[in-house]
Amino acid sequence: MQSPCKEIQAQLAERVLEITIDRPQRKNALTMAMYAAMADLLENAATDAEVRAVVISGAGGVFTSGNDLTDFLGGSAQGEESPVFRFMQALYQFPKPVIAAVNGPAVGIGTTMLLHCDMAFAGDDALFQMPFVNLGLCPEYASSFLLPRIAGHARASELLLLGKKFDACEAVELGICNAALPAAEVLTRAREVAAELVTRAPEAVRLSKRLLRKGTYERGLECIREEAKHFLERLGSEEFREAATAFMEKRPADFSRFE
Repeated sequence: MQSPCKEIQAQLAERVLEITIDRPQRKNALTMAMYAAMADLLENAATDAEVRAVVISGAGGVFTSGNDLTDFLGGSAQGEESPVFRFMQALYQFPKPVIAAVNGPAVGIGTTMLLHCDMAFAGDDALFQMPFVNLGLCPEYASSFLLPRIAGHARASELLLLGKKFDACEAVELGICNAALPAAEVLTRAREVAAELVTRAPEAVRLSKRLLRKGTYERGLECIREEAKHFLERLGSEEFREAATAFMEKRPADFSRFE
């Protein structure tokens, strides 16, 4: 199984599809082409009997630093047919187990996509952040719905309203990751778990995953769409423009003039 994008690597072996975000020179920041490639891979793998589990990781000691702001400033993230939304839907609806192996920074969707993986393992070098409000944006990928359910309202507010960074041990405490491991062991552990899942009865695995998510599935879809609507509106806001400009100019954003 090949990826149409050189910055997304794909390898199928022993019925496990490994998807690697491979743009280390930009800290694996995600472009529209990268989102499209991951969406294609997941959409195809969903119905491919040769794929029983998926492992997602990042190359170069980085999971992903989030969205490439140049793409977003270019206005290419519009609508439900956009590569971003396609990827979100493909991962959210994926019927088979997905395991994340997280090293280094996992920013924005690098953290929120973990809420839609079935298991996640983090290295002691991992650092998580959801800095949406810091960028003049709002939560995405149903994080405003799922994170309070997992971590409680107070902790979710701290992470989403303040954009607080947190490490692997806290990610485990919050219920976002299964285990914090030495950095060199993370991908190996994810592969071991995937290999174990491959030996399980495939229909029973898929059914169990569906039942585990039954109580939140429809509300999660609704929340993804609602957040996406507001997120797109925020991309056109002056607050986001100030945050993005400040980021490019390597200075703190100044929101003092806004009401």
